[in-house]
Amino acid sequence: MNTNIGMISRVAIAAALIAGAQAAKAADPAPAPASPAGVSADDEVIVTGTRSVGITAAESAAPIKLLGAEAIEHVGQPNLNQVLTQLIPSFNAAAFGGDTAQLTLSARLRGLSPNHTLVLVNGKRRHGTANLAVLSGVSQGGAAPDLDFITPSSIKRIEVLEDGAAAQYGSDAIAGVINIILKDSDNGGSASATAGQYYKSDGKIVSGNVNLGTKLGEGGFINLTGMYRYHQRSQVGGIDRRVYLPDGTVRSTATGLSPQQVALYQNLPGAPYVNRIFGDPQSKLAQGGFNAGYDFGDVQLYSFGTYSHRTAAAYENYRVPDRVRYSPVLGVQGSLTTPGEVLFNPLGFNPQEAFREDDAAITGGAKGDLAGFHWDVSATYGRDQDKIYTKNSANAALYVDTHFTPTTMYDGKFINDELTLNADFSKEIDVGLAGPLNVAFGAEYRKNGYTIGSGDPASIYKEGGQSYPGFQPTDAGHHTRKNESAYIDIALNPFEGLKLDAAGRYEHYSDFGSEVIGKLTARYDFTPEVAIRGTISNGFRAPTLAEEFYSATNVSPTSATVQLPANSAAAKLIGFDNLRPEKSFNISAGAVFRPIDRATLTIDYYHIRIKDRVVGSGTLFGLGGATNDPRVLLAIAAHGNVLDPTVTQVGVAAFTNGLNTNTNGVDVVGSYMIPSDYGSFNLTLSGNYNDIKISKIDPVAATLLDRTSTSTLEHSSPKFKVIGGLNWSLDRFSLTARETLYGKSYILYSPNGGTYYKNQVKTAAITDLEVGVDLTKSLKFSVGSNNLFNKKPSKVVAVPGSGPVLTLSTAGNVYDAPNTFSAYGINGGYYYARIDFSF
Repeated sequence: MNTNIGMISRVAIAAALIAGAQAAKAADPAPAPASPAGVSADDEVIVTGTRSVGITAAESAAPIKLLGAEAIEHVGQPNLNQVLTQLIPSFNAAAFGGDTAQLTLSARLRGLSPNHTLVLVNGKRRHGTANLAVLSGVSQGGAAPDLDFITPSSIKRIEVLEDGAAAQYGSDAIAGVINIILKDSDNGGSASATAGQYYKSDGKIVSGNVNLGTKLGEGGFINLTGMYRYHQRSQVGGIDRRVYLPDGTVRSTATGLSPQQVALYQNLPGAPYVNRIFGDPQSKLAQGGFNAGYDFGDVQLYSFGTYSHRTAAAYENYRVPDRVRYSPVLGVQGSLTTPGEVLFNPLGFNPQEAFREDDAAITGGAKGDLAGFHWDVSATYGRDQDKIYTKNSANAALYVDTHFTPTTMYDGKFINDELTLNADFSKEIDVGLAGPLNVAFGAEYRKNGYTIGSGDPASIYKEGGQSYPGFQPTDAGHHTRKNESAYIDIALNPFEGLKLDAAGRYEHYSDFGSEVIGKLTARYDFTPEVAIRGTISNGFRAPTLAEEFYSATNVSPTSATVQLPANSAAAKLIGFDNLRPEKSFNISAGAVFRPIDRATLTIDYYHIRIKDRVVGSGTLFGLGGATNDPRVLLAIAAHGNVLDPTVTQVGVAAFTNGLNTNTNGVDVVGSYMIPSDYGSFNLTLSGNYNDIKISKIDPVAATLLDRTSTSTLEHSSPKFKVIGGLNWSLDRFSLTARETLYGKSYILYSPNGGTYYKNQVKTAAITDLEVGVDLTKSLKFSVGSNNLFNKKPSKVVAVPGSGPVLTLSTAGNVYDAPNTFSAYGINGGYYYARIDFSF
């Protein structure tokens, strides 16, 4: 490693550890931290998973994990997905996404779809991203809220409800609920700056943020947060096997190239690592947010909101020098042996998918007490707009026909917007039991919109630009739906130690009809040290508008796959039906132990059954597959798509209610705080075991799903993930250490839908370490690392027995690359320094 921030971080860690050890010999014991860097204190009052007032996490009948502000601060990368990945065992963020999904990485709870987790901010629903994850992978179909647009420094705490809660909050809370509680301080503030990079000295991240709270008049406050972050590209891909041998030399005529190609491919820039698709994109993110309120006595007004602007660009597959050319003699694209053949770029080119994203959300409401009822009415509006461009590219057909092509093309846009109106009421009634009867009820109205806008003429001329064609007029459209719902929730304590909660919800969708769902929860405390708890519930999730209507053409250098809208006439030609709602059933049972002071242990088993689950179909080939269906080409023509005539593989895909799944798992969380003469030690141990099985495949869908799709559902998430944490503080020094053990995962891969091969990420232990020192009362300096020992997943397994060279006909577009579904990322170690200032 070069003399860079990574080396500086390691030296600083060692120095701080030595200094801390020396200080520990003489210093007085430090008080226990109020919010340790892990699962926060059990006596914290929660607002998620219950409509009752004053319930703490330790008293909850459903499993709740709490992350305080200090826990969030001790994660090196300023990204909320990374915060939750490193602190919540059942939460895993995507490491890589295909096409534009690389620009909006999503995450999953309990191995389910990103769409199965409801995200709330201050208890109010957050809108989803407009950028659908389309291609096959761990987050396929995901259009959930983008957590990257919630600044970590704006967060007071996070409550993660790991339980089915559709009856309480809405139809998409199947895996659980993430409720982000914003800071509400009316004085003081903080500022921080951090810089870091990966082990290879790339992927640099520079970020700064500020948080400020101040009073508004006599009874109000406003808390403001701003952040800017720059993320440099990283590169983890290997040799491009289309062009080079494993030793890095250009392939010869004996291994598939023509003499002209051998001569042309010599001395390409960056050889043999010309393909840069694997790694983080470059991005710039600026965002601001506020949380405000005013207390008039009987009525409190509140509002909060965020605005974010992000630009990003990700490399796509490299195009070889002879990819785009024309022949003045023939008037078409000839061959390299054609006299006068004109190359668009004799060095080849690396196309980029670029993004300009604007995301905004605002909530306004009022709450108070009237005639013994607590009431809360609010309105929330959120909108995400993504404009997409292809840069450093070319339209090959346009170049042939006109001898000109622009290098930057506007491909179109996505817009997702959501309006939500809520009215919630609750009242405690003394009915002579061990505790008051709490009755809560309310209603919600929601209107969703989803738009695809078409691209400019160059982006949609014939097959469009290399790497990402623009959206055709047949892809474009605006779609809306409405949803009305009403709920009731009754909680009571029949006798000392027993808590019961029953919730029911009515949902009506304008495009899917009505459903009634419910949830029952119980907890019994045998003693203050031992309790048992359990829940049973069902759910109903309508497909997102993006899952129903997304349409585009996805390309590689040798293939084109048309994503057909599931509800389109073209999809019907192949056998796809209109999407139906998913139905779910959840049960959980667990125990809470508090055997000694400052120690807590919870164990919870869960079972989640999803019927008619919406999944990606996998590619159905019309050309170049192991088996080809002539209906594929008919469907593409019916939908109006024009494809690159040089591609050797053509297929279609769509979303479908293809199967039923059963998920069984166990969550374990333990914490123990130890004050001593050598500082305060907070120990945490949390783990998740999660097993997903396909229980049924629809007979029609069985012909539409490939083994890559089914193996991704069942095996791409680790079977287990265990996090051991230590937070130590003494006088001016602090240390946070985490060891995360990821179980193995795998998917089945096939270059052409024929023979499948296993690509596996082995069991791995990842070490995170951070050391901090208070330079003054207000100024703190920290250095650390995520993945200290630079562990990386294994590379994609090529076709066994194919020898040192892979040809396009036997291996598709296989490059030396990491298994991108790795739960702990693909970039290796990240090393950083941070300075924090409080005032």
